[in-house]
Amino acid sequence: MTSSPGEPTGLRERKKARTRAAIQRHALRLFHEQGYSATTVDQIAAAAEISPSTFFRYFPTKEATVLYDPFDPVLIEAALAQPPELSPIDALRATMDFIREQIPAEEWEGERQRQLLVFREPELRSAVLDKFAEGIDLLAGYAAQRTGRPADDFAARNWAGAVVGVVMAAFVGAAADPEADPLVVVDQAVAHLEAGLPL
Repeated sequence: MTSSPGEPTGLRERKKARTRAAIQRHALRLFHEQGYSATTVDQIAAAAEISPSTFFRYFPTKEATVLYDPFDPVLIEAALAQPPELSPIDALRATMDFIREQIPAEEWEGERQRQLLVFREPELRSAVLDKFAEGIDLLAGYAAQRTGRPADDFAARNWAGAVVGVVMAAFVGAAADPEADPLVVVDQAVAHLEAGLPL
């Protein structure tokens, strides 16, 4: 894969996407090296060789550099492209394999570190709840499209809420394991949901 996840095709948009990715990459490196709380926006901007005002054109806050997930649109697009005979959950699981094969290992390791950071930092764990609400909207739209239902379908939203719930629970558990692979964790969570959440 030669382009970044969800990278736009227009030159200007590609440049903006690369700048956003570079800012996030430097931010995550600094958070890893010196801690989230100890890292400032000025330090991130300096590392990315931009001004603080440029930083704020891309991210409204420091926490946004961690919460921004460039893989969500890629995942949904790939899941929608799966064979129509697959159920929405089977299509999501097939997409996990596709993502693992297509995303370069270095990019995926950065994403894994980002996701683990979200669930380890108390400040970020509270902020991520809003992101999960967005995730319900995203997955409900995906489920509705896969099944030919209206975008606001009750069953599609309930399904999306269940998927987000098991994924969130799995991520919280995986945050204690520095070797955890988010794709494996997500696949296990979704498989458990598909099996009816047996105890």
